[in-house]
Amino acid sequence: MIRRYGETPKSGQRYQVRHGAYGVLIREGQVLLTWQGGIHNEFQLPGGGIDPGESPLQALHREVFEETGWSIARPRRLGVFRRFAYMPEYDKWAEKICHIYQAFPVRRLGNPTEPDHTAIWMGLQDAATLLFNEGDTAFLSALQMAGKR
Repeated sequence: MIRRYGETPKSGQRYQVRHGAYGVLIREGQVLLTWQGGIHNEFQLPGGGIDPGESPLQALHREVFEETGWSIARPRRLGVFRRFAYMPEYDKWAEKICHIYQAFPVRRLGNPTEPDHTAIWMGLQDAATLLFNEGDTAFLSALQMAGKR
């Protein structure tokens, strides 16, 4: 069973399953987040939908680059969660299956290519309080706790 974070699914609402890959990218005590402006205005772990024919790792590399401009290395799967959300940019309701990876940001190759996205380095504590969704926060917090042992 996959743990759910966020809102309870709305009775009678149809949801399309959407798989995505997201990265917890920590370097020198900071985490690389994306600020998605426009209709969202929220901090997120960089990542997004897995395209047809694409593996989760291929999607992770592509999405991190599109949303932050950074290349990554040595991704390691941390786990998965799901959440139910309306996606205004696609005008659809989705059951988002979020595959979470830890990876190492290697090099900034340029600016984000995804519209309304800005790459932001932030302290781990601040990031844990500012991330938009509870699932992202849970995975970041678990890594913080593991590092304190």
